Amino acid sequence: MLQIKNLTKIYDDGTRALDDISFSVQEGEFLVVIGLSGSGKSTLLRCINRLIEPTSGQVLWNGQDVTAAAPGELRRIRRQIGMIFQHFNLVKRMPVMTNVLSGRLGYVSAARSILGRWSKEDRARAIANLELVGIANKADNRADELSGGQQQRVGIARALMQDPKLLLADEPVASLDPATSHSVMKYIEQLNREMGVTVLCSLHFLSLARTYATRIIALKDGIIVFDGGPLEIDDARFREIYGEEAVEVEIR
Repeated sequence: MLQIKNLTKIYDDGTRALDDISFSVQEGEFLVVIGLSGSGKSTLLRCINRLIEPTSGQVLWNGQDVTAAAPGELRRIRRQIGMIFQHFNLVKRMPVMTNVLSGRLGYVSAARSILGRWSKEDRARAIANLELVGIANKADNRADELSGGQQQRVGIARALMQDPKLLLADEPVASLDPATSHSVMKYIEQLNREMGVTVLCSLHFLSLARTYATRIIALKDGIIVFDGGPLEIDDARFREIYGEEAVEVEIR
């Protein structure tokens, strides 16, 4: 279980991105965080695995205090937490296979990874994960030869190399067209439903959140303004939170 306790993040310029927020995520949930740009969604996800250091508060993962973890312990915790990025975060000039194998960096020495000395087991796992997302035939292609949707599927395969118990997806479809967005979200849903991976996903669009979430949290100015089921946050409630103009842009 993931527990967020009184989490606050204040940036150096004084921006309060997260303001004393608390919530829990149960094992097997598909929790979607929605909100306008600047509401704190990305900061929240990045504080959970300490890509960004919180100013105060706690992040507890299965009883382990992520916020207080020393480097060695944090490395072990991060093995259980996969992450998918909005802009894919791939090494574009490297083959797809190499990008996927980089998901095992938390399990191998730096020397082995630099020299490309991956085990047969890791290579077989990489192919299996590429098959799962439907692009095993692209294993030898450079990442920059793929479409945006295909690159995001490489990102999913890379995250799966960690055998994650928790998957953080930071606006994973923000750069994609609607049809490709649903394709990518269905792969993430499959991991949740068939493999039991707990998902915490930030999204802009209420329609996607309603389709895939088992629970929705809405952020506004770093504060939780809604926490409930997908059917509880109707258009009227969305307007109340974000305003009429935001609804026209955000609901798709």
